[in-house]
Amino acid sequence: MELFYLAHLEADQLDISFSTEESKHINKVLRKKVGEKITVTNGKGLEWVGEITHSEARKVTAKNQSTHQHKYNDANLHIAIAPTKSNDRMEWFLEKVTEIGITQITPIICDHSERKVIKPERMKKILVGAIKQSAQFHLPQLNPACSFKKFMDKDVAENKLIAHCREGIKKELHQIKNLNAGLIILIGPEGDFSEKEIEMARNNAVKEISLGNQRLRTETAGIVACSAVGTLRKLL
Repeated sequence: MELFYLAHLEADQLDISFSTEESKHINKVLRKKVGEKITVTNGKGLEWVGEITHSEARKVTAKNQSTHQHKYNDANLHIAIAPTKSNDRMEWFLEKVTEIGITQITPIICDHSERKVIKPERMKKILVGAIKQSAQFHLPQLNPACSFKKFMDKDVAENKLIAHCREGIKKELHQIKNLNAGLIILIGPEGDFSEKEIEMARNNAVKEISLGNQRLRTETAGIVACSAVGTLRKLL
């Protein structure tokens, strides 16, 4: 199934028009013609199935045939991660965790962060491409970047976990209680979290976890954490 994305699409919308870029892809690349079906989402669970009514390189339109609202059945999984020095590695992380299944992503700026400026528009584009490629109807929420301290100060209901490579009393993910409840997992930069940050996390009742014996890159650690939680939740 080819899936398309329109952010402001509503369930009761009878007709839609695609952008010039998307129209070109539909008409020239996919060679879809008038009368063919097309599936569109707004990233909020909506599956909007339409019939193409006009198909040219610069303009494709469709009329509604059916709609379905998909519920997000999994509990919240929020990864707060330090942006990697390489843009490519961060984009790879965004793509893969979206395919695996994640609810929220927050870039956090840490003491050892080498990159402190991000491009949210580019990151959003990667997330949209990932849901289209993996045929998912829920777009992960990309939160504004913030400092580690500011993130610690947020009042949230979810369990907070922090993965780091320093000494500490850590648990494996499978030892964490209530994995089916909302989770926030913090992943540090290439130089790891600082001792000050880890101590701040401890003072905020954040549980320390291990993601294995190997020292993982930032983006790898984020993907491993996301995949492990998804697997463990299915076993519970």
